[in-house]
Formats: sequence, C-alpha cells, structure tokens
Amino acid sequence: MTIWKLLIREILHRKVNFGLGVLSVMVAIGSLIGSVTLLRIHDIHTDQILEQKEAELGKRMDGLKDDTRKAMLKLGFNVVILPKDQNLGDWYSDDYASKYMPEEYVHRLADSGVVTVRHFLPSLQQKIEWPEYKRKIILVGARGEVPNMHKNPVKPMVQPVPPGTISLGYELHRSMDLKVGDTVELMGRQFKVHACHEERGNKDDITAWIYLAEAQELLDKEGKINAILALECLCTTDALPQIRREIAGILPETQVIERGSSAIARAEARTKVEEQARISVEKEKIAREDLRAAREGLASILTPVVVTACVVWVAVLGFTNVRARRVEIGILRALGVSAKRILIMFLSRHVLVGVIGGVLGFVAGTLSAVYFDAARDSAPFASLLHSKTTGWLLLASVAGAAALAVIAGWIPTMLATRQDPADVLRIEN
Repeated sequence: MTIWKLLIREILHRKVNFGLGVLSVMVAIGSLIGSVTLLRIHDIHTDQILEQKEAELGKRMDGLKDDTRKAMLKLGFNVVILPKDQNLGDWYSDDYASKYMPEEYVHRLADSGVVTVRHFLPSLQQKIEWPEYKRKIILVGARGEVPNMHKNPVKPMVQPVPPGTISLGYELHRSMDLKVGDTVELMGRQFKVHACHEERGNKDDITAWIYLAEAQELLDKEGKINAILALECLCTTDALPQIRREIAGILPETQVIERGSSAIARAEARTKVEEQARISVEKEKIAREDLRAAREGLASILTPVVVTACVVWVAVLGFTNVRARRVEIGILRALGVSAKRILIMFLSRHVLVGVIGGVLGFVAGTLSAVYFDAARDSAPFASLLHSKTTGWLLLASVAGAAALAVIAGWIPTMLATRQDPADVLRIEN
C-alpha cells in the first residue's frame, strides 16, 4: 500500500482531527484575509466616495462659479481704457474723459486675440445741459458689446440701447414724470423712452443713455469715443500689469485703469468658492484616512493573536495525531518503511490541511469582509473579483497556509520519525 493511500485512509479514519486542523488554518487565514479585504474594500469605498464627491463638487463648483459670475457681473466693468493724454485727476473728479479716441480702437482690440479682458463696450460720455428741460445731465452714447472674435460668444453684460430710443436714470424719469413708451425731445431730436432705471444712488440717476452713433452726431464727435469698458478675465489683483502690457502692445495711444473694488470682490468671491470646495474634499479624505488607520490598528492587534492561537492549535493536533498513531508508526517502521517516507506522509497531511484550510479561509475571509462591511455594497465585491491582486492574494494565502501548517506540525512530525519501532511495540505490548 502506498503512502498516499495510507494518508487518505488515515484522514478518513480520523476525520475529526483532520477537520479541526483544516478549521484552525481556515480561521487563521480567514482572519488575515478578512482584515486585508476589509482594508481593500475601505480603499475602494474611499476612491468611490472621493470620486463621487469630487464629481458633485465639480457640478456644485460649476453652479457656484456661474452664480458668482452672474453676481460679479452686477459689479460692472472693472477695466477702463482711456486716451493716453487723458488727465486721470480730471477723470477721477468728473468720472468721464475729456479726451477722445477713434471708435475703431474697440474693434482692433476685439480682433487682436487679447486674453486678459473681454466684454468690450465703447462709450461716449459728456456732461451737458438738456436744453428742453433746462437741467444738467450726463449723456452717454452706448452700443452693443463688441465680442472677442477668438472666443466663444457669451451673453452680454449690458443690453444695448436701440437707435431712436433713450434710457433714463431714476432722478430724470421721476422728476419729469416719464415712463416707458413716452416720447421726449433731446437737443432737437425725438426719442422714445426705452427704459426707466431704478434708483442706484450714484451719477446713473441723472444719466440718459442713447445709441452711440446718435450721441456722436448730437455731440459732434462722429467716430469718436472717450472710454472703452472691459471686464478683467484673470480676476486677480496682480493682473493689472499684465493687462496693461497686453493692451499697450495693441493700443499704444491708450492707458488702462482698474476699478479695484470690483476686481477684488470678484477675485475674493471666486477664490472663496474654490477654497471651500477644496477644503470639503480634503476633510473627507482625512476622515477616510483616519478610519482606515483605526481599522488597520485593530487588525494589527487581533490578527496576530488569532493566527498564533491557530498555529498552536494545529501543533497540538499534530502532537495528538502522532500520539494516537504511535503503534501504526511502529508497525510501519518494523515492516521496513523508512523514516523519510514517514516524514513525507505526515508533512503531506499538514500540506493538505494547509491548502484546504487556505482556500476555505480565503473564501470565508473575503465573504465575511464583504458581509460585515458597513456599506453592504456589491460594487466593491465585483471590483475585488476582477482585480488581479485577488488572484495573487489567493495563491499567497494557500501557500502561506500550507507553510503555516507544515511549521506548526514540524515538531510532532520529527518526533514521529525518530521513534524506535522496537521500543514502541514493546511498550504497547
């Protein structure tokens, strides 16, 4: 009878001992694989949560940025391009330029490919006396925005005043009891009231807006403007030097000023939105890392204890098996079976215990980790099944379990091979 037949019959004869050995290895490997798998599932959940959170925050950021953009647009244009010979002291005191430049400048700027500013709005402003009503007003000639030809079209910040119409500030339409649709006369020309603005508390309340070409005719400034309003794209307080350099290369006969409060408010609002989104993702990441560290710390304590206990138990079972088979071993040795073959038989038994226990422990550990995972989600399990790491982990668990069983059973096996058959048979008789 071969050693393998003896091994199989011995296993079938001592099923309880063999089953307890397999169970011990299964518990040891299962606890180890379960801990590793729980951490892997945690990492998968972390990646999913962070990815989902980043996607949600991306959408939220898009919405917040859009809301911020709309809110910041209400601050108005924050870059003003003036003629180079304009005295800034006079401009700050009057809030409009007394020098002029060609209207063609705005088209040259829009067609140039400039990237630091957009929403170009040419205007012609002058303080005049409204002869028909004997009062001082600010007359503004405006037209639709000139878009950047190299950029995607965007919704204009202000709506143009149609030709033949006039928009009135609050104080003007209130004091003159005018409403939309009425007809007024300005410098001998008839205009239909297009809009009546609400109170703003600044010079806009005494301002009248008409179409740019008509203002140029009334003021005898055909083809002339005295300011180009624009919106700063970079929205940072350090952008002005770059804007000035870029515009100076396109329109050397101009100067650029920045309305700081608008630019700073715009920059701070957008920066705050981005910072809040980044902090939110970072907090979630830190929380997941702390949770993983806690789980890893617990596993580092419990797993070695369980594995050590199982190794000791396998060794005890090995001693029990050797003791129960002393007579059998003595007979086999008396019949001429060498110590080497006895060694192979016992070690093979331990290898078989390790392989079966390793496979069962891997399956039990993986399923237990999925079951006891807080999320109870099938997605991580599917990810684990399709992971190449899982295959290598299975091979490592089986090989490790076999080695564990052999190590645990090494001393009992060596004792079995060194027994003198004559002494064994004499003592038993």
